[in-house]
Amino acid sequence: MKLEILTNREKVNTQNLIISGIRDLINNKNLEPGDKLPAERVLSEKLEVSRSNIREAIQKLEFYGILKSIPQSGTFVANIGVIAMNGMIDDILGLEDPDFKSLVETRILLELKTVRLAALRRTDEDLIKMKEALEAYTQKVIAGEDAVQEDLLFHLAISKASRNSTINTLMLMITPEIITNFETYHVCDKGLAQLGIKEHEAIFEAIKLQNPKLAKQKMKEHFSELYKYCYNV
Repeated sequence: MKLEILTNREKVNTQNLIISGIRDLINNKNLEPGDKLPAERVLSEKLEVSRSNIREAIQKLEFYGILKSIPQSGTFVANIGVIAMNGMIDDILGLEDPDFKSLVETRILLELKTVRLAALRRTDEDLIKMKEALEAYTQKVIAGEDAVQEDLLFHLAISKASRNSTINTLMLMITPEIITNFETYHVCDKGLAQLGIKEHEAIFEAIKLQNPKLAKQKMKEHFSELYKYCYNV
């Protein structure tokens, strides 16, 4: 019976089993960079999982540059070499779910860079998007409602304005986990939401003025309370 409905943990375990199976297949068949993997249907039958599970595992390996899919052609082993591939897959299989502290640290590192770049590269359209997110955040906070998602939309607008696609991708990757953790730990119930309105406005004004040094300073001030809070969780 193929696995169709899975919990998050089961899904990760299934993905890891598929990734291990693909690695073994590449090694046992001595597939070289550029060689084609069997079709999803064949892998599904061989590993006894659904094709959607196979597809998700392949997408994950594509993200890390181990496989490469070409429309109407199939999935191929990337040009990284077998030794590097095995090492990278071992690392992928050993990845742990990010904890709250590591998410906060990663977010701060990324955003201190993005806000500086946004101040240098922002457009008038970027300012409009930031302003809309800021106003939505302010309205919810004043109304006493949860504004975690609006908060993150403001920061994602800054990330987009940085014009760095890699940093923007990383921000999008960690955002769902950040939202979940903020709601779990009730971060915005600790008085940070009200303070966040003024801090967001200060960040916005610095970006509007195209002052990267001031923008970075205001972002550091914005994160100072969050950083202290996450280490008291």
